[in-house]
Amino acid sequence: MTLDQSRARAEKAFKQEERERDGKAAMAQYQAEAIALRAKTARLRQLRLAKEAEAQQRPIVPESDRRKSTRK
Repeated sequence: MTLDQSRARAEKAFKQEERERDGKAAMAQYQAEAIALRAKTARLRQLRLAKEAEAQQRPIVPESDRRKSTRK
């Protein structure tokens, strides 16, 4: 095996290891973003449900009654 062949083999192995590291880093970032998105979605859903529950507890006042109460 010549020096050029050894160097080519070493470079190939190095590039393969580098691709593996990059792939693992990309997967970790993807998973972190997915976790953050699920947490954000859960928080927003909780806020929406709380807002809907509050809206259901408030009495519904017809619009005609609202106009009369502000013109005193």
